[in-house]
Amino acid sequence: MFFNTKKYKEEAEKNRKLNLAEEPSKFNMISLAILATIAPLRIFLRLHKRKIEDNVTVENKRGSFEQVPIIYFHGFRGGDYTTQMMVKQALADKGDPHFLKVTADLWGNFKLEGTWTGDKNPIVQVVFRQRIVGVYAIDYYLRFILPFLAKRYHFTHYSAVAHSLACPCIVRTEMRKYRKKNFPHLAKCAFIAGPFDGVTYMGDIPNVNELNSSGRPTVMNLHYLYLMLRRKHFNSNISVLNIYGNVLDNTNSDKFISVISAKSIRYILAPNVKSYHEVEIRGKKYAEHSWMHDNPLVINIIDKFIGLKD
Repeated sequence: MFFNTKKYKEEAEKNRKLNLAEEPSKFNMISLAILATIAPLRIFLRLHKRKIEDNVTVENKRGSFEQVPIIYFHGFRGGDYTTQMMVKQALADKGDPHFLKVTADLWGNFKLEGTWTGDKNPIVQVVFRQRIVGVYAIDYYLRFILPFLAKRYHFTHYSAVAHSLACPCIVRTEMRKYRKKNFPHLAKCAFIAGPFDGVTYMGDIPNVNELNSSGRPTVMNLHYLYLMLRRKHFNSNISVLNIYGNVLDNTNSDKFISVISAKSIRYILAPNVKSYHEVEIRGKKYAEHSWMHDNPLVINIIDKFIGLKD
C-alpha cells in the first residue's frame, strides 16, 4: 500500500546507461534537494557563486520573427535519457540536427552545449543535475533556469514538453510568475504522465479517488489545491495537451500515476485556456509511465501539437 521507490527507480532508469563518475553522489542530490525544498534554506544555495560553462554556437536569427523555443523537461529521477527520443524525433521533424543542451545544478551552475539555432523554434533539452528532487525543488530549478535562458537567448515565450513531476511544476511556475513581464511565459505545453493530484500509494490510492460530474477530483492534495486556487493565473492564450497512460490492470494507472490524478488538471485548465486536448494511451506495452516518453505514437502527437509536423 505504499509507493515502491525501488520499483520506480528500476522503471525510471531502465533505459539509462549509468555513468556514476558524471553524477553527483546520492548524498549531494538529496541534501541539495532539501535545501531547495525549504524556502528559508535556499539562501545557502544562492550564496554560491554561479559558474557557467558555455560551449554553445549561437546562430544568427533567420528572419524578423520572435523565437519561441521548445524546451524539454524530465521529472523525478529522470535525465537526458528521458527526453532523448523526443528530442531526436523533433530534430528529424525540423530537418535540423542541432539543439541546445542545458545542464543545471541546484547551486545555480550551468553547462551549456550544442547550438542555439536561428529558426523560429530552437530545441532545448534541460537536465537537472540533482535529479532526485520533488515538486518544490523542481519549482526552484525552473524559477532560475527559465529567466537565465530567456535573458541569454532573447525570448519571451516558450513551449514546454514535460514528463512526470515536471508537469505540475510547469503549471505552478506559470501561475506563480504570471505578472512578471521579465519572466518567460508559456505559449504551449505538452504534459506526459503528469501527477497533478498525487502519485499512487503516496497520496493517491488506486480506485479510491474519482472525478465528479464537473471533472473535479473528490480527494484533492495540497499541490492540487494550490493549482486550483490559482487557476485564473494561468494565461488564457496557452494551448495545453495532456497525455496520460492506463496499462489496463486493476489500478487504472500507468503503474505510478492514476488516470484520475493525470486527468484532474482538466478541471483547472480547460475552462480558461486557448485550447485543451487530452489523450489516453492504453495497454501494458504502450502506456507504462517510463515508456510513454519513448512511445512513437506519443511523440508523433506531441510534435503535431507543437507545430513541428502537419
